[in-house]
Amino acid sequence: MTSLVSLDALTLGPVLAVAAGAALVLLLDVVAPRLRGAHFALGALSLTAGMALAVPGALGSESTPLRTLCLPAPVGACFYEAGPLASALQLGALASALVVLLLVWPAGRAQTPQLRGGPAVLVALVLSATAGAAAVAAAHDLGSWLVALELATLPAIALVALRGTRPAGAGALSLLTTSLVSFAMVVLGAALWLVASGTPVFSSGAVERALRGEDTRAVLLLAVLLLVGGLGFKLSLVPFHAWTPQAYAGGTEPVAAFLAATSKIAALAALVVVLRPLSQIGAPVLVAIGVLAALSMTVGNVLALVQDDPVRLLAWSTVAQAGWVILPLATLSPEGLAASGGYLLAYAVATLVAFTVVTMVSAAAAPLDPRAPAPSHGRTLAAYRGLLRTRPLLGAALGLALVSLAGLPPGVLGLVAKVVALRPVVGEGMWVLALVAVANAVIGVAVYLRWFAVLLQEPEPSRVPVPRAASGAVAALALTGAALVLTSVAPQLLLGLLA
Repeated sequence: MTSLVSLDALTLGPVLAVAAGAALVLLLDVVAPRLRGAHFALGALSLTAGMALAVPGALGSESTPLRTLCLPAPVGACFYEAGPLASALQLGALASALVVLLLVWPAGRAQTPQLRGGPAVLVALVLSATAGAAAVAAAHDLGSWLVALELATLPAIALVALRGTRPAGAGALSLLTTSLVSFAMVVLGAALWLVASGTPVFSSGAVERALRGEDTRAVLLLAVLLLVGGLGFKLSLVPFHAWTPQAYAGGTEPVAAFLAATSKIAALAALVVVLRPLSQIGAPVLVAIGVLAALSMTVGNVLALVQDDPVRLLAWSTVAQAGWVILPLATLSPEGLAASGGYLLAYAVATLVAFTVVTMVSAAAAPLDPRAPAPSHGRTLAAYRGLLRTRPLLGAALGLALVSLAGLPPGVLGLVAKVVALRPVVGEGMWVLALVAVANAVIGVAVYLRWFAVLLQEPEPSRVPVPRAASGAVAALALTGAALVLTSVAPQLLLGLLA
């Protein structure tokens, strides 16, 4: 008798390892609730295992992706496909979640993370959202894709709310509201995709058949536009971005880092799954993506220029960088998909370094009450005045992150990533979009050099806090800083994964 579904646990490993870790953390909390450090250790172990299991897919070939959960008919109807791009995004999501876990790791037995619910809830939420991010990157059918996408979203809302302050509640509510609208658009788009293609699988063959029919082509175009719009909320694309600064500023710095890195990787991974089979769909989708990219770059950069709160500045930076992330997707080509993934991973590395330094500086200025309003936590650019002189390692790490985001040497990774993102657009002759991107690159330089200039100013000892050397934050800074330095020296180590 022929089996209905094939199952390869190793291929599913990047998802299963993290999902199992979340379940084990909750079980451990029931059995031994006082072993607080064990929750974080178990979470870190599961993320590391997931990263190890994602490496074979990242080193494989796009023509022969890792497949499992395959039906005997039709041929090639597999619910899980992980090629180099999907696996590289899985690695990015898992690695960024590990950094976030290190940032919230308690410094001692008496110190717990500044989030309500206890360490088990915190770790389980991070792992659950990360499992969704890893799953959506390789989901090949509508059902799994929708479930994984929401699994990557809902725990992130809870993470923002766990801080227990009024701004955190407002940020979580804003994120929840936009997520509901996003989900409605995505579900409607998925339903129209099923009607147009006649199959619940993201298949290029089904898309080609739908494009040949006049009625099904119109339905498919509407489906794609709804899916892109729904995912635009999760990517913080203009005009779907309103939740971003509020959610970032309302939560703690590590949670903001999770939203900026892991959640964005999940959203792009979901978008790549949708766009991969659409190389022949034509102008309407290309125009929509190009307009979203141009608006996001411009609005994000202009508003980032006037921010004094570093977390809000990084939030608006996320909006601007999201425009760069989807810029090469306007070509709907394999090269554009790879360039988009490479840019997002480069952005994630630099942003995680910046958020790690912000976390350490804010921790030094934090009041005794962790539920105090965010502005009292040293969240002003003035808190970084003279940081390069008073704390050279922290200042150098933040400085390298800022010039990388700006695309300036010695942040070579950011510069190469921008060139890689522009290359497919120029190759397709989209000169207007390319000129908008170049203009925004110049504005972006002003955004990040404005913060960088503060690091060089004469320090005021009374206003420059001494960062607390929490072991988790130090480890996070060592990992992200080393990754940024290494990939700036040899960008091909990161971008080469997606070539």
